[in-house]
Amino acid sequence: MLSLRDAWRQWLRRGRLTLAAVAGVLTLITGCAVGPDYVRPTVITPDAYKEVDGWKVAQPQDNVIRGAWWEAFADPQLNALEAQVDVSNQNIAVAEATYRQARALVREARASYFPTVTLGLGYTRFRNSATFGRSSAGRSSAGTSSAGASSAGGSTGGGSSSPQSDFQLGLDFSWELDLWGRIRRTVESNQASAQASAGDLESARLSFQAELAQDYFQLRSLDAQKQLLDATVAAFEKSLELTKNRYASGVASQVDVVQAETQLKTTQAQAIDVGVQRAQLEHAIALLIGKPASTFSLPAAPLMATPPPIPVGLPPALLERRPDIAAAERRVAAANAQIGVAEAAFFPTLTLSASSGFESSSLSQWLTAPSRFWSVGPSISETVFDGGLRRAQTDFARTGYDASVGTYRQTVLTAFQAVEDNLAALRILEQEGQVQDEAVKDAEKSVTLTTNQYKAGTVNYLNVITAQTIALTDETTAVQIRGRRMSAAVLLIQALGGGWNVADLPSTQAVTERDQPADGRP
Repeated sequence: MLSLRDAWRQWLRRGRLTLAAVAGVLTLITGCAVGPDYVRPTVITPDAYKEVDGWKVAQPQDNVIRGAWWEAFADPQLNALEAQVDVSNQNIAVAEATYRQARALVREARASYFPTVTLGLGYTRFRNSATFGRSSAGRSSAGTSSAGASSAGGSTGGGSSSPQSDFQLGLDFSWELDLWGRIRRTVESNQASAQASAGDLESARLSFQAELAQDYFQLRSLDAQKQLLDATVAAFEKSLELTKNRYASGVASQVDVVQAETQLKTTQAQAIDVGVQRAQLEHAIALLIGKPASTFSLPAAPLMATPPPIPVGLPPALLERRPDIAAAERRVAAANAQIGVAEAAFFPTLTLSASSGFESSSLSQWLTAPSRFWSVGPSISETVFDGGLRRAQTDFARTGYDASVGTYRQTVLTAFQAVEDNLAALRILEQEGQVQDEAVKDAEKSVTLTTNQYKAGTVNYLNVITAQTIALTDETTAVQIRGRRMSAAVLLIQALGGGWNVADLPSTQAVTERDQPADGRP
């Protein structure tokens, strides 16, 4: 009697010879892949930014933003907040999980390169119908093709109704040959999609970092406005006291007192109103760093900074520095590969199948040589009619590619617009800020002169109120311009990619590797 081990070794020996021959043939016939090879779409890039004229560009050796871009603002509080965005922001966590899902799809597609091997073990107890004739109803082969199943359980005559047993141990082998590159194109598409997802992750990270910086500087601008309004309230209180004294002396009218009180109360209301927007910005910052709004607060600190020099570089470099552009380009590559997947459906499918195992109606004879069965053979299939399904699927893939090309080019144009917009904003706001600072100085001088004239009795109190209102408006505008300049600087850095580079995009090999989850799950 041949032992189980010897029988298994003989089967494997024959299988290796067969598979070696098949592998040699496959090496020759699996070299082609239908569908167009990918070529990056062309885009129009200007030679220089129009709005860069007049913009103070950094030194040539500092022509690239590097690392933690927010450190250029030299604000320790901002640095501490930005460090928490990447760790605690839940939207970034979602984008990171989506990227890992895309990587898992790459490995799923690559699994089709390899054969599927199934091991089955089963037992069936059955009884044939005594009135129906020979039957094998209710029998199964435990995941095997069971080429010898019809005889392994013994012959049961038409009139036999005695119970029978069927023991099965089988190994199934199935392998679809990638003759036309369907699997390769699928892997190629999924790899590009995973790289696009990595670009989306970096775009989300940059977006939330920039949003935090904008909220932070806007909050500091409100702190500066609050400080200005508080100082103005103190000045108006002195003006009210002066007016009351002059009224008590019979020099001023009661109208002057009422006007001074109205001006004071209005300014106090404005100072209180600033707190609404500040609280909302504080809550927004808490959300961005992944903390409950009720547990987070920032001490007041008026904005005093001005935008740092920001290296701009040349427009063609923008294609390599923005993660959203890289993601859009990778989606074009993924769509291009899907055309090959669709076209492969027009060609035949060749599958190699084999099965082997042991089957017997007796447990004592189950794992013996006479109980062996095996089968091996290729199968080829070709769809001869599908009502235009494959043609429609190919057209769908081609139009999807065209749409992705349009999206890519639009993303590039939008990126150039964002850079130009914020270069213009910084240049114009700097000029506006200089003029506004001069207006503030003149308004303060006007308040001093008008107040002195009022004390001398040469003008009425309405002139003083007008001068003070103009001064407050000019000072508030100056503070707002400073905040807008800081926001424009943040937006320009975001438009330039925030220090990211296309070299940071994971390679096709990297997106294939399996990540170990942070919680240690298998």
